Amino acid sequence: MTQEVELGQAEAEELALRACRGAGADEQTTRALVEATLSAARFGPATLGFPHFVDYLNSFREGRINCEPSPTLARPFPAMLVSDADGGVAQLGFDLAFDDVVGAARNFGIAMFTQTNSYTAGELGYYVRRLAAEGLVGLAATNANAMLVSKPGGPAVYSTNPMAFGFPLGEGSLPMVIDQASSATAFVNIVAAAARGQSIPKGWAVDENGEDTEDPAKAIGGALLPFGGRKGGNVALLVEMLSAGLSGGPWSLDTPHFQSGSARPAVGLTVLAIVPGAPEEGRIARAGEQVRRLAALDVFIPGVSGIEFPPSLTKKLKVPADVYEAVRRLAAAGSDRA
Repeated sequence: MTQEVELGQAEAEELALRACRGAGADEQTTRALVEATLSAARFGPATLGFPHFVDYLNSFREGRINCEPSPTLARPFPAMLVSDADGGVAQLGFDLAFDDVVGAARNFGIAMFTQTNSYTAGELGYYVRRLAAEGLVGLAATNANAMLVSKPGGPAVYSTNPMAFGFPLGEGSLPMVIDQASSATAFVNIVAAAARGQSIPKGWAVDENGEDTEDPAKAIGGALLPFGGRKGGNVALLVEMLSAGLSGGPWSLDTPHFQSGSARPAVGLTVLAIVPGAPEEGRIARAGEQVRRLAALDVFIPGVSGIEFPPSLTKKLKVPADVYEAVRRLAAAGSDRA
């Protein structure tokens, strides 16, 4: 069984802040990334909270992320905002544009934020969850380096190419948030299994020879499989066009690996914000009623089922012991530097 360390939320936040600073990130980058990491730890998949945070810390130190970026924002059309993240974290560019995106959506009914030249986007549900808190429906798509084959035996052509969808359900509920990869599993799950010496299910990945494997180490050297065969591959292509296509960022085939080397991934992210009708139409309340109806029929509601509401600020966050030690070491380095 994987050993875990339990941290209070304030303690976890302080640890993450010190680790980012210890890795060389400037203050605006630190704040943006830590907020997203804590949100993922509270609401998202466990692997996209602190475990993925370690990828960011390593990438700060090894040059894959610009530690002191100056993102730019343009508005070529009234409801279209275009960001260049300047090699920094995707969350910062989104933060800087957020008020304008929300304002444009409320003015025009829909708005698009598209960004290039950033590190990987992290937990994609974070972006649509923030929009849902403003009463907006959100759709997000992003890419990274190629690690997904379109079919067994073929070359890796896409990243895990996740997409996220969020719909607000009213003040009495968390928003519905669907956040899933086009691959059969997220790459971070493969990495986590390898680190702990655990096998992976068949159908998740292939080895370097294109053969199905249950060995995560061989999967890392091979490629991931799409969910649902060709249909999952089609979804990956759709996400590729929404993210790299609309942003003008690099295709997954041309993107450096986010965990090795010193080249910056510089990938794309696209987020749509949609007003769910006029307030008097009650679309949010109607959606909330439908979700409760489905839940009563034992339907799993992503972003809602199994998650405490209202969220507790005193609930402990569980962090794998090896991840905690990696973050703690960088936090200590930051304290020594100060």
